[in-house]
Amino acid sequence: MTIQRPKGTQDLLPGTIEQWQYLEDTIRSVCREYGYEEIRTPMFEATELFQRGVGQTTDIVKKEMYTFLDKGNRSMTLRPELTASVCRAYVENKLYGQPQPVKLYYIGPMFRYERPQSGRFRQFHQFGVEVLGADQAIVDAEVISLVWNLYRRLGLVGLEVHVNSVGCPTCRASHREQLQEFLAVRKAELCNDCQERFERNPLRILDCKNPSCQAVTAGAPTTKDTLCADCSTHFARVLDILGRAGVVYRVNPRLVRGLDYYTKTAFEVMVEEIGAQSAICGGGRYDKLVEEIGGPPTAGIGFAMGIERVLAALQVQDKLPKKEPKLFAMLIALGEKAQTEGFALLNALRSQGLPAGMDLLGRSLKNQLKSADRQGARYALILGEEELARNVLVIKDLSLGEQREVPLTDAVEEINKNYQRGV
Repeated sequence: MTIQRPKGTQDLLPGTIEQWQYLEDTIRSVCREYGYEEIRTPMFEATELFQRGVGQTTDIVKKEMYTFLDKGNRSMTLRPELTASVCRAYVENKLYGQPQPVKLYYIGPMFRYERPQSGRFRQFHQFGVEVLGADQAIVDAEVISLVWNLYRRLGLVGLEVHVNSVGCPTCRASHREQLQEFLAVRKAELCNDCQERFERNPLRILDCKNPSCQAVTAGAPTTKDTLCADCSTHFARVLDILGRAGVVYRVNPRLVRGLDYYTKTAFEVMVEEIGAQSAICGGGRYDKLVEEIGGPPTAGIGFAMGIERVLAALQVQDKLPKKEPKLFAMLIALGEKAQTEGFALLNALRSQGLPAGMDLLGRSLKNQLKSADRQGARYALILGEEELARNVLVIKDLSLGEQREVPLTDAVEEINKNYQRGV
């Protein structure tokens, strides 16, 4: 029986991994420009962190977490998201003692047990940013503008930023009362999950993707209807800054996001034609989360985007870079002595940062030239018994079909000159 990879996971092979590297390199470049620093946290955490941080009523905690008992009988969970972990690291490492705000980003795998489908995996990868220690509206705008400018850098088009305010605990209490009153007469029409949410967290009902629940909540009171003066002013300020910065947005009063920790600003970036759902980024403010997991009162905001989903959008829109040649030069050594001498030459080229390879199977000249062409090499470096006897190397330009001889002692310098000139 052949062992296969677990359902909902994928192997990232050469030919595909270069696309990931391109996206990750662009992400790191944009984060540097915005002054964000990378953080890496453990792949697993104490289960309580996600129960308290993400929320007991969320689908993530109730249905999707990979949770296990370790050998010390402690409940551990593979991280389903990273905001709670970053906040835990912020508290544990006393980052609140540094100059604020602390601006962090991460790239890495997450784990959720859900039904695999287009754009959704059980092991998936996220890029996200978190800003801790600042509650000003301009911070919200910076976080949204970072992801907006990242997508523009990547060349994506047809994007929409949906933005809303879910309020604070004070004004959300009023919305909760109004929403429960609206839904009470139609509670039986809600799905089982939403009937449970009715008492514990009715706001989450607005986030349900079940068509029957969406029909029931049509016309329901939104958080925008009940914002207090402070939340309303904050939201208006966010929108004003985004508009002046040229970020195209749409206010979506039904946008509440699926996690319990959000306060005030919530947002998603949407793009069509990538399967399942059209969101390729989501985030918002979470001013109570750090305190909830045992830290000092600390404002926070961030977002996460699925690497797989962004790559799918880039693929659909034909925005991925074209495949680059693997090698600049391919050494074709004919015979053991030529292999030995040629390997030293190859090592000298590689030590100067020049991508070069050689045949390792002792194939014929014809087959080695075919291999060099398949790998996109610009030059074939031919070394056989005759060339060794004359102490020369044949440099063949595979794009022009021209070749010339150079003394072996000058070969490294000559090849490197061509590489530096890009010819």
